[in-house]
Amino acid sequence: MATNQSLSASRREEFTRASLRQLREGGRIPAVIYGAQTESLPIHVDAKDLAKVSRTGRSEFFDLKVEGGETYPALIKEIQQRRGVVAHVDFQKVSKNKPIRVKVPLHLTGTAEGTKAGGVLQVQATELEVEGLPDDLPANIEVDISSLGTGDKLTAADVSLPSGITLIGAEEELLASIVLPRVVEEEVDTGTGAESAETAGEETEGDIGTADGNDA
Repeated sequence: MATNQSLSASRREEFTRASLRQLREGGRIPAVIYGAQTESLPIHVDAKDLAKVSRTGRSEFFDLKVEGGETYPALIKEIQQRRGVVAHVDFQKVSKNKPIRVKVPLHLTGTAEGTKAGGVLQVQATELEVEGLPDDLPANIEVDISSLGTGDKLTAADVSLPSGITLIGAEEELLASIVLPRVVEEEVDTGTGAESAETAGEETEGDIGTADGNDA
């Protein structure tokens, strides 16, 4: 889905560790933009402005405006983090007339019937890889799981995709399931062990008596 958002960027001129540290301390995030038939361009962006763009979802493209240069329709391809802090971002230049592949977040809605009967919802995937024109790509894909009962599974084939969007990957990919919680049963002491010990004791006493008789 198209968006009017934009993000300003500046070219990176220095590539030392000290320069990277200065950028991050100044609230800037080192990044790169690349695309088909386009050389990679090292840039840096404002951390707060990046957060506003990335919050809408990585499948929505925006205008990346490079200071003193071009404006690129772009997507966030990858965000690298270190200790929970954004350390580097990869932007991908896109063409509005060419399909692209992206991973779109899944948004599970409703309450599964199986959970009302004591089942537990297990989520195996939070994203789905799809392909489509940038203008057709959704920010997220909503999936109603209300009808899932105990033992039921949600696969990629069960997801209804928007018009113009196609699934990439296996249709049998498991996304979520409803399972019963595992109950660990403790063994109950029936006294069998004690009986065995008593029996063993009796046999021992009998053996001793026999032995005494033989000695006599």
